[in-house]
Amino acid sequence: MTKPFFSLLILLMLTSAGCMQRRMTIRSNPLGALVYVDDVEVGYSPVSIPFTYYGTRTIRLEKDRFQTVEVQQNFQAPWYQIPPFDFVADILVPYEIRDEREVRVDLQPLQPTNETEVVNRANQIRQQTQSGFTVNQFP
Repeated sequence: MTKPFFSLLILLMLTSAGCMQRRMTIRSNPLGALVYVDDVEVGYSPVSIPFTYYGTRTIRLEKDRFQTVEVQQNFQAPWYQIPPFDFVADILVPYEIRDEREVRVDLQPLQPTNETEVVNRANQIRQQTQSGFTVNQFP
């Protein structure tokens, strides 16, 4: 009697398994910055995207008239995602588990460029190219 009962219980648990939903939301101040996660464009802030793996992510935000910001954001796994608990949380729990992460980034306005510095730098580059020495200005 107990063997069929436990077999049925295990079968029921496996067929009614829930799942793990991981989602990160990136917000910026001001809104509307173009967001890249690990060098992949994901949209304009605020933006929410699913993710599969925990760890460190490179998040870059770009917006006209603001300094580009790049942050290394570490998403640590919660205790229920550490083996062997992850098997129970991902497979055996009969409801959906949600892990929502949020990253907030403040963008700083670009500082006005000093016109004298720009002219001096341009003259320096002109002199170097005239003497046959070239400088790669872009990495």
